[in-house]
Amino acid sequence: MLGEIRGLNEECGVFGVFGHPDAAQLTYYGLHALQHRGQEGAGIVTTDGEQVHAAKGHGLINDVFSQNQLEELTGHASVGHVRYATAGDGGYENIQPLLFRTQTESMALAHNGNLVNAQGLKRQLEAQGSILQTTSDTEVIAHLIQRAGHMNKEEAISQALTMIKGAYSLAILTEKRMYVAMDPRGLRPLSIGKLGDAYIVSSETCAFDVIGATHVREVKPGELIIIDDNGLQATRFSEPIQRTLCSMEYVYFSRPDSNLDGKNVHASRKTMGKKLAEESFVEADVVTGVPDSSISAAIGYAEASSIPYELGLIKNRYVGRTFIQPSQELREQGVKMKLSAVRGIVDGKRVVMVDDSIVRGTTSRRIVTMLKEAGATEVHVRIASPPIKNPCYYGIDTSTSGELIASNKSIEEIREQIGADSLSFLSTDGLEAAIHDGEQSLEHGSCQACFTGNYPTEIFPSTIPPYEKE
Repeated sequence: MLGEIRGLNEECGVFGVFGHPDAAQLTYYGLHALQHRGQEGAGIVTTDGEQVHAAKGHGLINDVFSQNQLEELTGHASVGHVRYATAGDGGYENIQPLLFRTQTESMALAHNGNLVNAQGLKRQLEAQGSILQTTSDTEVIAHLIQRAGHMNKEEAISQALTMIKGAYSLAILTEKRMYVAMDPRGLRPLSIGKLGDAYIVSSETCAFDVIGATHVREVKPGELIIIDDNGLQATRFSEPIQRTLCSMEYVYFSRPDSNLDGKNVHASRKTMGKKLAEESFVEADVVTGVPDSSISAAIGYAEASSIPYELGLIKNRYVGRTFIQPSQELREQGVKMKLSAVRGIVDGKRVVMVDDSIVRGTTSRRIVTMLKEAGATEVHVRIASPPIKNPCYYGIDTSTSGELIASNKSIEEIREQIGADSLSFLSTDGLEAAIHDGEQSLEHGSCQACFTGNYPTEIFPSTIPPYEKE
């Protein structure tokens, strides 16, 4: 995926195991499958029923963990996490799972999402005597759980979850149990699988295939699941609300071999491409997709338009993470290093370039230029999602509208800026139809706030950066 250089990043992925002697090893492989969800830090916490063991660090999975470290992470249960750090959130102390130890019990938390009332809760906790050690929203959850000391753990977690607002898929590990929960809107994905008698928890189902586990079901919005030596018990901390699973999970973040809300991601993206061709057909000679997340949509566009699909762009998989470069000039050079146009395919051709989204527009401009330099006579850009006009407050690092080109430019102005011969985006109705066949129910719905500005939860003033309020 090009999110690293495009400026669109998911915050993290969660993986857990309960009831397997090689829990740490399985978690290592599971996190490998979720590496696309975060490349800046990773951690694993295990338990043998009496003690917990932890290891974490900055970087990719294979940079953080050695074989010796994994062998020291003994136990039959584990939680793991990969993360992308947002601005000001990159310290070692924020790498998850966050581990808290008390005189009676340890607790490790792995969280995917973002709490929109975290700042208010932090002020409240500090006023009551809590001392926060990180800038992570996840620590708020731990303090809220621990402050309900007179309750049993299930009751304490349930009470804490009723106090937090926003997006969260959560795995909590103690010495004896694992607790799994999803916010009442189901904004972030989380699924349960089985490997023999062991239970597996993962942000995406693709990780089940990697370790040979079977997908059992998704965690339901507002559900709290307890897993221990007696098996799995499901309870609720919130009544069901209309589900609003993040549309960008379908469009961009999730791997194409994952299933979300009963839908295969590749199939959904392919349908997005078909809808895009129906809405904005253009005469051309070849269709190509921007690797990797746009390939499925490009295939769908080609099938629906009867224009041949070709590999007009090739991704170089052996280039360092160029998004850490400080200047825009170097970031744009990073695009050229990561992608190459295939001159033999595009030379003298009218090209439809299908991409999943446009955030700032700089990457799109570079790719259009690259195709024309390789001899393309026309480049028609087709985007398999609506224009991203609004910040996301639920765990994607687009928290300001100023960085979103569609928030302050028309489609024609964007077309001029990226140098395309034409530009069209998929409609919100087309996206909804591709995800849910045009139908929504209490169980199946999607969040399109970044496209429409209709946020499924209250957005607290403390969540909005000061310059967004001006």
